[in-house]
Amino acid sequence: MRCIAFAALLLAGAGSAQAAGTESIGTDVAIALPIIAGGISLAKTDWTGVAELGVDTVLTVGTAYALKHVIKEKRPDGSDYQSFPSDTAALAFAPAQYLWDRYGWEYGVPAYAAAGFVAYSRVDARKHHWYDVTASAVLAFGIGKVIDTPYQGKLVYGAGLADGGGYASLQYRF
Repeated sequence: MRCIAFAALLLAGAGSAQAAGTESIGTDVAIALPIIAGGISLAKTDWTGVAELGVDTVLTVGTAYALKHVIKEKRPDGSDYQSFPSDTAALAFAPAQYLWDRYGWEYGVPAYAAAGFVAYSRVDARKHHWYDVTASAVLAFGIGKVIDTPYQGKLVYGAGLADGGGYASLQYRF
């Protein structure tokens, strides 16, 4: 169901991209992603997750904003020298990474698809170079790995590799 909701968001954006402009749709999706991520955490009454999302997003966007004022990179459209990194892409990738780290790939994949659309829209509008949006994604990934913790719901599962083999785990908390 989550995948369908994100896919509908992307399709709505893609279908109306010609009417409203890809850049505008990308900005709307970037704003929607942290709101959706917060809604998912609230629906799970995951207050730790809400706090992590807030810290994650503020640090990622704040760092991107600060860097773009220190690093003078000309935008592809020539409008100014605040191209690197993209704070709009950072706003999209921060909740995507949060959803992946906190709730798993089932939430992360559709969120990353939406964030990828935001990155595409910024490059397509000639507001950023491909490396500007890539830097924002890398920034979100790094900050997410420091801030985000896995959700400890009632059913916890995982798998991994260890020396000489692998493991799978399944827990249910009463």
